[in-house]
Amino acid sequence: MQKLVKRFEMSLKTKWAPLMAAVVWGLCAVTPLRAQPAAAALANPHEAIYMYKSADREAWLLERAKKEGGLTLYTSLSPTESGPLSAMFEKKYGIKLTIWRGLSDGVVQRVVNESRAKRHVVDVVETNGPEMEILAREKMLSEFYSPHIADLPQGMIPKHRLWMPDRVNFFVVAYNTQKVKPEELPKHYEGFTEAKWKGRIAIEATDAEWMGGLVNSLGEQRGMAFFKKLSDQKPDVRKGHILLAQMVAAGETDVGLTIYNANAQSLKQRGAPIDWVPMEPTLARPQGVGVVRQAPHPHAAALFADFIISPEAQALLNSMGRPPANQKVKSNLNNFNYVLTDPGIVVDEAEKWNQHWTRLFLTK
Repeated sequence: MQKLVKRFEMSLKTKWAPLMAAVVWGLCAVTPLRAQPAAAALANPHEAIYMYKSADREAWLLERAKKEGGLTLYTSLSPTESGPLSAMFEKKYGIKLTIWRGLSDGVVQRVVNESRAKRHVVDVVETNGPEMEILAREKMLSEFYSPHIADLPQGMIPKHRLWMPDRVNFFVVAYNTQKVKPEELPKHYEGFTEAKWKGRIAIEATDAEWMGGLVNSLGEQRGMAFFKKLSDQKPDVRKGHILLAQMVAAGETDVGLTIYNANAQSLKQRGAPIDWVPMEPTLARPQGVGVVRQAPHPHAAALFADFIISPEAQALLNSMGRPPANQKVKSNLNNFNYVLTDPGIVVDEAEKWNQHWTRLFLTK
C-alpha cells in the first residue's frame, strides 16, 4: 500500500492523477494498511472459464452464457460502430448486450469507481490501449484465451496478456478536400512548419502521446525542434478527436494533424468533404478488449471477447472505417508503414510529455 500511495503522489501532475487518486483512496478506504496474502489479492474467480481451451469452447461458453442472461460492455467506441457490432453479436448468439459508452478516461474512471464500491456490473471493457494498460496494472482485468489471438499482430499483445488488441488507431493528417489539394500536402510533418500553413492547421488538446511518439521516432533534438516550430505556428487546439475530424469536414480548419484515420474515414464514407493521408512518421496505437476479473457474467464475457477479435466482427469494423487488428482481414486502412507505440511506455512517460505539451500548446 505504501508503494501505491507513493505512485499516487508522483502522479499528481500527470493526466492520470484523477484516476490514481480514485484508485488509491478507494483502496485505502476498503483495505487495512497491513500486508495481505498474495493469493487473496490476486485471486481470479473466473480463470477456468476465461482460459478454457477445449475444441468445444464456443458451444460450451454459449450454453452457459445463455443461462447468465446477458452481459455489459463499457467502451469508447462510438455508437455508430458499437451499435452494428452489438446487433451482430445478439443475432449470432441470442444474448443481450448492454453498452455504456464514454470517452476513454471516463470508461476507466467508471470501472475504478464501481470496483471501489464493490459493484460488479461490467463484464468487458474496450477502449484505448493506454487506458487498458491502466486497468491491467490495477488488477481489474484477467487473461483470456481465444483461438483468434494467433491471428493478431504479436507485437501489439502486451506481455502480461491481460488485454488483447481489437482495432488500431492511426494518427494521420486529414484535410478538407474543398480547401486543400492532396498534392499541396507535405510528405513529412515537418512541412507544416512552413509559413503558408499558419492559421490553417489544428491539433487535438490531449495528444501529448502523439508528441512523445514522434520525438521518440525522430530523435530528441530533431523532434523537439519540430514541436517548437509547430508551436510557433499557433495551431488551433480543440478537445476531442471526433470533434477535430468534424471541424475539418465542416471547413472550420483546413487540416487536422492528429486525427484518427477511423474518424476521418467514417465521415468520408458518409459523403463529407474530408480525406486523410498517413504522414511520415505515422504512429499507430492499439485499442484493446479485456474481460473483467470480477465480471458477473463470465461465460458471456469470454464469448464476446472471442467474438470481437474474430474475422467476422473485425470485417464489420473494417467496413465501418475502423482499422482491424485481426490480420486475416485485409484492409486499406492499415496498408502503409507505421510506427507502433507501446501503451505501457505511453503511461510511464505521460508526465514528461504532458509537461512539454502543456508548455508548447496549452498555455499560450
